[in-house]
Amino acid sequence: MTPSPRTVVVHPDADLLAKATAARLVTRLVDAQAARGTASLVLTGGGMGTAVLAELAKAPARDAVDWRRLDVWWGDERFLPAGHPERNETGARAALLDHVAVDPARVHAMPASDGPDGDDVDGAAERYAEELRASAAALGEHGPVPEFDVTLVSVGPDTHIASLFPELPAVHEEDRPVVAVRGAPKPPPTRVTLTLPAIQASHEVWVLGSGEAKADAVRLALGEAGPIQVPAAGAHGRARTLFLLDRPAAARLPAGLAPAGVV
Repeated sequence: MTPSPRTVVVHPDADLLAKATAARLVTRLVDAQAARGTASLVLTGGGMGTAVLAELAKAPARDAVDWRRLDVWWGDERFLPAGHPERNETGARAALLDHVAVDPARVHAMPASDGPDGDDVDGAAERYAEELRASAAALGEHGPVPEFDVTLVSVGPDTHIASLFPELPAVHEEDRPVVAVRGAPKPPPTRVTLTLPAIQASHEVWVLGSGEAKADAVRLALGEAGPIQVPAAGAHGRARTLFLLDRPAAARLPAGLAPAGVV
């Protein structure tokens, strides 16, 4: 499949980036629900990912979304006990999910290290893969994951997205939608992550980047690098790929690349 063109939108600072992304999400989810009656969203962790959810909780148009008809998934998770403050799920619940009327059965958290698989991170990854397969089948889709409406990913200074780090085995995975990660270069070392094919199953992929420390990673992702060395280069959706940046993160865009939106 040919990757969708990448569109770069630059906001003045991190606060405005979070607010604008939250507003964009409301519009996208409402449109999906109007078209099909339901919507699906894959969440990311990190400072900007959590900030977007906090802004979404405060957005005046928040309740235009029918939260009961939204499936919430995660792109990756730290393999820690349920409720641990470093789990992406914990941050997402505090920022947004505890404040809206989501259907608990449609909030698909990745397994915790004290969950049904215990400390078996491979079993936890397979359990999540099976949940994704079952959801896709229930929707009448034939892939290993649902065709998510939007997948959010945050780019790290080392170009990682989700828990796909440069050169590590997970970024090479082409067959499984979810894998365990051991030896991640940032703590905690043990994680569960969607793979690139699962991320690329999304209709839209939105790459969030904030701060000068991300500028080189953004430049590489938007350049000619391959996804094994630069995982963020593999972030693309079937229909649309957005790089949503603040000005510091956009400070070193590749020569000749003009952002489609600068606000």
